[in-house]
Amino acid sequence: MNGFKRILAAVALTAVAVNAAQVQNLFSDHRAMRVDDILTIIIVESAKAGSESKTNTSKGSEVGFSASSLSLVSPHQFGASNSSKFDGKGATSRSGSLSATVTARVVKVLDGGNLVIEGSKTVEINQEKEIIKISGVVRPQDIQKNNIVYSTSIADAEITYTGNGTVNTAARPGFFTRLANWLF
Repeated sequence: MNGFKRILAAVALTAVAVNAAQVQNLFSDHRAMRVDDILTIIIVESAKAGSESKTNTSKGSEVGFSASSLSLVSPHQFGASNSSKFDGKGATSRSGSLSATVTARVVKVLDGGNLVIEGSKTVEINQEKEIIKISGVVRPQDIQKNNIVYSTSIADAEITYTGNGTVNTAARPGFFTRLANWLF
């Protein structure tokens, strides 16, 4: 029996040593730090931009000429004038916001310990497909409890939100409208 207990103890120690790297105890930090670890990204983005321009120009010129003659013909006067005026105005403004939650995966750990992440989420409702993609670099100190990161803390963030379906198709201008806009 004594030999059996030794073999059993050796097998148990080997199993513990092999799995020690994979097992985390109650006191270890569960934040994402390695490739393939998962983060929850809370996207809270808003942008607002505007531009306005105004141009006023005017130009005028006048030329006069008179000639008097010593002959019996009456004096002649010639005159010409020209003026042009331009008044142009333009303004544009745009605003948008995006709020979403996306799960991302650590795809690379940089030398300084920062994490390169990528993630996407596709939601389809009533044949409307919406796709959110995110990628960027996350600092470990920006990772909150439960592996949550706010999009405002992601460096080199690339966030895309696209959709297709009947609503997206209906919102797009028709062919002739797009052709007229292109021509004019």
